[in-house]
Amino acid sequence: MTVAEPRSNARVRVRGPAKVPVPLDVNGSCHEVELEPRVSLLDALREHLDLTGSKKGCDQGTCGACTVWVDGRRVLACLTLAIAASGHEIVTIEGLADGEELHPMQRAFIEHDAFQCGYCTPGQIMSAVKLIEEGNAESDEDIKEFMSGNICRCAAYPNIRAAIRDVRDGAGGGV
Repeated sequence: MTVAEPRSNARVRVRGPAKVPVPLDVNGSCHEVELEPRVSLLDALREHLDLTGSKKGCDQGTCGACTVWVDGRRVLACLTLAIAASGHEIVTIEGLADGEELHPMQRAFIEHDAFQCGYCTPGQIMSAVKLIEEGNAESDEDIKEFMSGNICRCAAYPNIRAAIRDVRDGAGGGV
């Protein structure tokens, strides 16, 4: 039995899924972007909407650098399809401040030097705000447990916990 030789002039064209319009409500503004259905929310935010505050750390959901809020819940944007977030309210680190007025957690991170390289800081801040709102910041052990999905490779954890305590206790202006 012989195997047919491939034709040298034949072109194989490989394509992904076709792009579709995906409406996204981000930081109170509506955007419609043309995306393949398999594009992550993180890639849509960073590459299509130029919102680069959320970081791509591991792209596997293990570091927390891409943490954003969808309908008030913290989610890992690298594991969330943009098309699945359509029709939901998305808040990124860029939407946390009130104009030029920083959010109390952002101020507390600055005051407590709760960052070193700053790469994880947006995800840390987004998680920290929700941690307090969820009522999971009563003790340092609670903070460690409920922030464990946000990794800081520079080990600024004591300062991060201090910033969270500061806001929790109202010294940072409340959440």
